[in-house]
Amino acid sequence: MTLAATPGPATTASGSLLPLVALPQSELLTVDTNETPLIKDALGPGVHFKPLRLDLELGEWVVLATFAPGAKIPLHYHTGVVDAWTMSGCWNYVEYPDQKQTAGSYLYEPGASVHTLNCPEDNTEDTVVLFRVSGANVNFNEDGTYHSVLDAAMIKHLTDALAAEQNLGPIDYIGGGAAGRTVGDA
Repeated sequence: MTLAATPGPATTASGSLLPLVALPQSELLTVDTNETPLIKDALGPGVHFKPLRLDLELGEWVVLATFAPGAKIPLHYHTGVVDAWTMSGCWNYVEYPDQKQTAGSYLYEPGASVHTLNCPEDNTEDTVVLFRVSGANVNFNEDGTYHSVLDAAMIKHLTDALAAEQNLGPIDYIGGGAAGRTVGDA
């Protein structure tokens, strides 16, 4: 096995050598949420989001969601895990009405969990939650029939379509992966 020649050893800002296998990173992967427009009513009335990271290949998505008072996300099944940090406001799962999530709450949702997100109508402010989702939400109608799948690919589609429809311009977010094929030297 041969390694490609590099222009010189990679170093930290202080001059320390990086490990040989370090990822060559020329810039930080960062998004300024203050500069990212809110995509409105993206997942229903009063359910808005800002995409932060969409990795279609890994099936992970990170969004900053904003819920108006009274907004709901239908019953859904998670194919993977979810981390949720509530930054402001209040919400709960219909199935757990006495376990409200408020500013400062962290919630872990295991894969195969099922629930219905609800923001109380008497909230006095929008609720803002940072979600990191692995996999998909399989969404159901109120009668229990299948509705849709929400995953990184669908979030990307919604971002592109709604940003154009709402005249938001291009939306900056961190991507992931680069599906393709690499052919070795012959």
